[in-house]
Amino acid sequence: MWIDTHCHLDAHEFGGAAVDIARQAGEAGVSMIVLVAVDRGNFATVAGLAASIPNACYALGIHPIFVPQAADEDLAALRAAVEASLGDPRFVGVGEIGLDFFIPMLCEPDMRAKQERFFREQLRIARDFGLPALMHVRRSQDQVLKHLRQIIPPGGIAHAFNGSFQQAQNFIDLGFHLGFGGAMTFTRALQIRRLAAELPLDAIVLETDAPDIAPAWIHPGRNSPGELPRIGATLAALRGLEEEEIRLATHRNALAAIPRLESLQSLIAAL
Repeated sequence: MWIDTHCHLDAHEFGGAAVDIARQAGEAGVSMIVLVAVDRGNFATVAGLAASIPNACYALGIHPIFVPQAADEDLAALRAAVEASLGDPRFVGVGEIGLDFFIPMLCEPDMRAKQERFFREQLRIARDFGLPALMHVRRSQDQVLKHLRQIIPPGGIAHAFNGSFQQAQNFIDLGFHLGFGGAMTFTRALQIRRLAAELPLDAIVLETDAPDIAPAWIHPGRNSPGELPRIGATLAALRGLEEEEIRLATHRNALAAIPRLESLQSLIAAL
């Protein structure tokens, strides 16, 4: 079965259809969907949504795009929420966290410093509780790596990876996996497709980032986790492998990147 390691089913684009969309993804072969939080205001939402969807789990974090309006109390609330969620088998990591140096407002000196401070504190939370970090690394790979070398959580994923081969290797050397999704389905995305084709297969996990980063065949429409098998087929074609090889490899990689997934899947299978 396929695992979507990064999804936002709570996004307004899905309206009230998230449960049905997850069910359809399950029927298409997606055994697990990782729902990532973006700010304090949706911690309870993603946890509740994951509880209502058999093939879903969740991570808690403050996304860099939401850092401008975040307060230091939100970091304390995140730490408390993570600690309180450790007994929930559907809770799997800290995310979505990271740095974004693409949006001009986020690149202003004060906001850049705030982003980095929030990222470092969230890395500490992941490290302190032994959880993987699910990271946003847009135009910020080197800066993310700098902080990871100083505060090292037990692995995780560089989501929507679009860096260099050297940066990719640096993440791999630190024990992280690299997320690939709809962007690699575009023939013009030459660098991403080269990375997907040539990086070690055991470093790659699949994701949709739904409703965002729609693959070529539905762009500019709304993405959904049900597109993951076809995204996986694209990766198979790029690497000259059978789809089943990619399914098995990326499933295994997702369990390595997010270890709590394995016990959750065992629990679900026993129900």
